[in-house]
Amino acid sequence: MMQTIYYDLRDTKGQQKEIEEKISAAAKILREGGLVGIPTETVYGLAANGLDPVAVKRIFEAKGRPQDNPLILTIPGQQWLPRFCKDIPPLAYVLARKFWPGPLTMILKCRKDVVPDIITAGLDTVAMRCPNHPVTLAIIREAGIPVAAPSANTSGRPSCTTAQDVLEDMDGKIEGVVDGGPCTVGVESTILDLTCDPPRLLRPGGLPLEALEQLIGPIAVDKAVTGALAEGEQPKAPGMKYRHYAPKAPVTVVTGAPEASARVIRQHVGPTSGVICFDEYVDLFKEQKVQPLGPSGDKLIQAQRVFDALRAFDSSDVTEIYAQCPDNRGLGLAVSNRLKKAAGFHVIEADSLRVVLGITGGTGAGKSSALQAIEDLGGVVVDCDRVYHQMLAEDQEMRNAINAVFPGVFRADGSLNRQKLGQEVFAKKERLDKLNNIVYRFLIPEIQRLVGEGDGLYAIDAINLLESGLDGLCDRTVAVTAPMELRVRRIMARDDITEQYARMRISAQKSDEYYRTKCDCELNNAADTPEAFREEARLYFKRLIDSIKEEKSHG
Repeated sequence: MMQTIYYDLRDTKGQQKEIEEKISAAAKILREGGLVGIPTETVYGLAANGLDPVAVKRIFEAKGRPQDNPLILTIPGQQWLPRFCKDIPPLAYVLARKFWPGPLTMILKCRKDVVPDIITAGLDTVAMRCPNHPVTLAIIREAGIPVAAPSANTSGRPSCTTAQDVLEDMDGKIEGVVDGGPCTVGVESTILDLTCDPPRLLRPGGLPLEALEQLIGPIAVDKAVTGALAEGEQPKAPGMKYRHYAPKAPVTVVTGAPEASARVIRQHVGPTSGVICFDEYVDLFKEQKVQPLGPSGDKLIQAQRVFDALRAFDSSDVTEIYAQCPDNRGLGLAVSNRLKKAAGFHVIEADSLRVVLGITGGTGAGKSSALQAIEDLGGVVVDCDRVYHQMLAEDQEMRNAINAVFPGVFRADGSLNRQKLGQEVFAKKERLDKLNNIVYRFLIPEIQRLVGEGDGLYAIDAINLLESGLDGLCDRTVAVTAPMELRVRRIMARDDITEQYARMRISAQKSDEYYRTKCDCELNNAADTPEAFREEARLYFKRLIDSIKEEKSHG
């Protein structure tokens, strides 16, 4: 067993010479064919010279990793891409400019001969990444070579997010470990395959799918993200095929709304069970060993904690582990993927029932805080105004219907002339009614599609909820109201306008009395701060949702 040297870069107190010496020592190990545990923003990596097949083979041996599982080639910037890839699509540079350094790995075709087969598991494609950690970038530049750096854990175990985790798995197997502090993201990089059209998500990670789609448009999601590969199917990227991230005790993942998944776990646990749960539900499991995953609404904290939570049980005597699972939005997709892989995709779906709330009310009443409270409870908010504007830009059938009644409101380039449309409809009420009737005819089916048919909590946010007929999609409609003087002060502070203008804006809208008499429920906002009202609204909606679910479960 060799000696593993520990390089601590956390307590150098700004001594640049000491930092440079330790970086140089780690780079020297890599150049000479050794292995070093290195920090990144995602998880700690086990690095070797990516152009040296003998050194790379030692990674597989140290980890106990199957050799048909390809590795990622880690570089200090996009300028190194042409050294290792023959055919680099322009999209790769678009993504690199936006997201590198960062938690994005790109699969590119036509690797150059300098890249050994052992890196790519014999595939012609190669995975490239530039991590966002100054220590690792400095080590790679000092070494002057790309590094292969899969997660620094024993294969199949939870990934390492601290240098101590690396020592736990690799002490005596590798030459060195560089301690750059705990990882700030906590789950591996997102892997995007650019060899197909549209690009395909092979592994969710520290860069959310939504951020990628906002930049480059629709992305396909590989079936390996939500299920296991078939026997004999070759993985195109790390982490696609084998059981990963698993502690010693078997794991069961429970999906669904947080309240429902906690209830299901409570029904299953025994005295030797371990529980990974959101912070809000820790008190339900006083007889079990518990690892808090973070607040149910904070996906970043969940990502930072998920591997620590899985690892923690290995030093305990638990015989089974139940884990609450976040939804698939944002970083939740990566956390969910890691938990399900740790469980070998052994998943229980909690029966959460479906609840749809309609939220409406005048400006300044606090509707935004109320909607945030619904998101805190795991709900999905459908913003009707945003959907309407998206349909105006993209739904040709709706555009044709509007143009037939209001000819000329769309310019020759297809864009909407909002000023002309406003002149057409705001002068006469019957003209506005005609426009609204057209919009509602197309909007209601689209909102119904977005709300879907499955279980879960949804909120429809619409100022014209009642007039449009959208209230027909809701289990309850809720009017958010507030005292007039509070609304005036809030609008003045929020929009930096005069008191007179604020009162004019309120008077131009329907009164609170209108919403109060038309809606099923009223949520009045007399709170001193948005934060206080958000918490008040969260408790209010929780009671309302529980009441609706109780009704549905009995009839």
